[in-house]
Amino acid sequence: MQNLYYTEEHELFRKTLQDFFKAEVTPYLEAWEKEGKIDRGLFKKMGEMGFLALEVEEKYGGMGLDFLYSAILCEEMGRTGSCGVATSISGHAYLAMNYLVHAGSPYIKEKYLVPSVKGELVGSLGMTEPFAGSDLRAIRTTAELDGDHYLVNGSKTFITNGYYGDYCVTAVKMDEGISMMVIDLEAEGVTRSKLDKVGIRSSDTAELAFNNVKVPAKNLLGEPGKGFYYMMESLQVERLSLAISNMGLMQYVLDITLQYISERSAFGKPINKFQVLRHQVADMASDIAAWQALTDLTSYRLSKGDHVVKECSMLKLKTSDLLNEVVYKCLQMFGGYGFMEEYPIGRIYRDVRVVPIYGGTSEIMKEIIAKMVIDNVSYKPAYSK
Repeated sequence: MQNLYYTEEHELFRKTLQDFFKAEVTPYLEAWEKEGKIDRGLFKKMGEMGFLALEVEEKYGGMGLDFLYSAILCEEMGRTGSCGVATSISGHAYLAMNYLVHAGSPYIKEKYLVPSVKGELVGSLGMTEPFAGSDLRAIRTTAELDGDHYLVNGSKTFITNGYYGDYCVTAVKMDEGISMMVIDLEAEGVTRSKLDKVGIRSSDTAELAFNNVKVPAKNLLGEPGKGFYYMMESLQVERLSLAISNMGLMQYVLDITLQYISERSAFGKPINKFQVLRHQVADMASDIAAWQALTDLTSYRLSKGDHVVKECSMLKLKTSDLLNEVVYKCLQMFGGYGFMEEYPIGRIYRDVRVVPIYGGTSEIMKEIIAKMVIDNVSYKPAYSK
């Protein structure tokens, strides 16, 4: 199906990505799952190719491209069949780095953004706390100014790249309100604990504790007290990137299922000839095509500067549910083999259950949509252009 929004250059970039992932990701997926981490070399290789900084200004080592290139990257990461790769790379490039790009001072951009673009530093985003998940205003981590630095105390949990990463863009409570700052994870007073997850095991997830951590005052991002608004702005990119990866993963799951049911026989014929399976495939293919259309349109609108909070929330909500539905139905078509470790569908089944939870739960997505549709609430851009 021809895409109305992507140019020939976009599609050439897609082919480059596909070749790269086939060579640098696919052969190592199972090993990374067993090791519980992704080789740091992948970040450096992606940095060398410019994949980590598609929209970053060229003066900081980026490519200066439009969001549609990022959309292609997120979709193709999903098509690798690895939630771990998509989660870790997105956590670095579209969560942590997003704040550095939009709210970072020239100092922060030189110290953190430039090496992040190269994949030499790996970033994480610290919002969620043990007692403050979806309610970001309830965070308890504090930062008190003490001369030329802040003293940070508190904790964060469920932090992607928090265990093996190098820095954390962290939400803290200050006198002025919630603010954002960059904390080096090797700093004295930082403790990291790796969390043991049900799925997405190749993407490290950590709990972070801060005990009188000294953070230079110049590591503050943007204006004091504006952190909540920065988070609200950045979350739309996070949620759209998740939805795009969901779409890529759905297509991957459908593709491997189509291959399997064409080869598996029962009662003397391939099982893809049985009407019950054919109609399920027809339903899934139709749903995927419909949500792909809205995903592409929203990506295009974001690339043109539109503020698409409602659409990003809708896509995060609905593609998360559809992904779980598609994986469930496809695993059933594999029969008993779908429950075996040798088939990727089993790993993906474990991985996708968290998708309606992270990046904003489905319940929060529904409330955002309801506020905009029923209460006529609008959300304005937080970053000055």
